[in-house]
Amino acid sequence: MRARAGLLLESPGKWEFRDVEVDPPKDREVLVRMVASGLCHSDVHYNVGDLETGVPCCGGHEGAGVVEEVGPGVTSLRPGDHVVTSFIASCGRCRYCAAGRQNLCADGALLQRGPQLDGTYRMHLDGEGVNQFMLLGTFSPWATLSERSVVRVPRELPLETACLLGCGVGTGFGSAINAAHVRPGEVVIVMGVGGVGINAVQGAALAGASAVIAVDPLPFKRDVAAKLGATHGFAHIDEAAEFARSITDGQGANSAIVTIDVVTGEHVSQAFDAIGKGGTVVVTGMASGKTAPGIPVSILSLASYEKRIQGCLYGMGSPAVEILREVDLYQAGLLKLDELVTTRYKLGDLNTAVDDLLAGKNIRGVIVHEH
Repeated sequence: MRARAGLLLESPGKWEFRDVEVDPPKDREVLVRMVASGLCHSDVHYNVGDLETGVPCCGGHEGAGVVEEVGPGVTSLRPGDHVVTSFIASCGRCRYCAAGRQNLCADGALLQRGPQLDGTYRMHLDGEGVNQFMLLGTFSPWATLSERSVVRVPRELPLETACLLGCGVGTGFGSAINAAHVRPGEVVIVMGVGGVGINAVQGAALAGASAVIAVDPLPFKRDVAAKLGATHGFAHIDEAAEFARSITDGQGANSAIVTIDVVTGEHVSQAFDAIGKGGTVVVTGMASGKTAPGIPVSILSLASYEKRIQGCLYGMGSPAVEILREVDLYQAGLLKLDELVTTRYKLGDLNTAVDDLLAGKNIRGVIVHEH
């Protein structure tokens, strides 16, 4: 099957649109007709060269679509099923999966190597194998994926919205619920209110935080945060930290969740200084591979105040569980998804969508495929 896909042919570089060959599904694989894909900053890291990837690469990892064909051995899906992609192709059998930590599946080591799980490619450009980002490549209207890379969702779910469950929603929501362990009455700071941070705001609010403090230099993003659960908004972390101390007898926030697009050690240090005794800094945003190592924090405060710095991948949850939990919350009207989509784009406008993301114009841009 031929498809017009968004590819990186060099990194850093712009997205280019080329006709690729998409192979039919092999053992335990499915062919998915992609309906929509969110544009995440994780894709853009490779655009701008913050991180390295093999090229040619079909980008996109936040997708939703319809299963059109299943390969031999597929037992959990059938043609016509609606699915959301999971950028962790969890095996379900390793020690991490068995412990309910699918996001840390041992097979995560395979995600950036280029070919699919069996070591061969399902997408080709002029006879050359194409790396499907995170084994997905949702910037193609057709993709052959592992059965393990998708989660079935109810058919009545709007797929142009459901695609956000593939990364941004669960990553941000889980940062508050699973990583920060927000409890009723706590004070929470969210640094960076983009497509991930806005869902950390929602998670903290749903967990019952008495103060959810959104930090972002853009008034537009602070305004959206206020509509989705933030109780206060500030342009800079120093203002947010001062306010948190003012409502906690000088102690500071219970947690600070760092969801800035490109995280540095200084950002983590600022979050560390904003939390009080027993507080937690959650580091969710990705760093550039060129960022200087190290986090300038007080070791004395770390030990004597029992502060904690916690990394967070995919919301520290199991995608097969968390995606469906988020669907239930959305259908109950508690988790907002439609409000997250600022702009919809055609695939050919992908580079414009990247420019808009970098300019801070969107909470989430969504690529809608034309079939």
